[in-house]
Amino acid sequence: MNILDIMRASPVMPVLVIEQVSQAVPLARALVAGGIRVLEVTLRTATALECVRAIVREVPDAITGVGTITQTDQLDAVMAAGAAFGVSPGSGEVLLRSVRQRGFPFLPGVMTPTEVMGAYDLGFRAMKLFPAQQAGGLGMLKALAGPFQDIEFCPTGGVDAKTAPEFLALANVGCVGGSWVAPKSLVDKGDWQGITELARAASALRK
Repeated sequence: MNILDIMRASPVMPVLVIEQVSQAVPLARALVAGGIRVLEVTLRTATALECVRAIVREVPDAITGVGTITQTDQLDAVMAAGAAFGVSPGSGEVLLRSVRQRGFPFLPGVMTPTEVMGAYDLGFRAMKLFPAQQAGGLGMLKALAGPFQDIEFCPTGGVDAKTAPEFLALANVGCVGGSWVAPKSLVDKGDWQGITELARAASALRK
């Protein structure tokens, strides 16, 4: 799958910070059961790649990616873990050139028109607006739609269940990213049914 197909597979891309490997598979199964297939496991914990390997092995219906990629030396480990795609908070040229060389589906992070142009020049047509609210939110995405008509965005950062429908209504938004679908409080309790219910509501945000 290319990155645009991945973005369009679920209206919401959960941003997952998984602290225990034992939580990874039941969390992924709960999200998929609710209709959310695209998962971003962030590299914010020491267990992240082990969690990715477990999900890829045990939950084949999930499209499992890795977020918080900031360095080129992370790419090989992420791909070896079986990740279907990668996400970065930024768009450093060295990182993006390495991504292109590997042919790895990837969402670079952008916040300004100049950053959009830099990623565009390197061949990217899908980008993560991050942090979305601080970058201008809905107003920024509407403004970017004019000069960048062939780019789809995944706004992430400050997006929640209330604001997600407004973002998803924009023609240049392929999906949104957010952590509300898998809150730490429910993960820590192992309330997988509660997470499935949140995922079901999220998956219905855009038909």
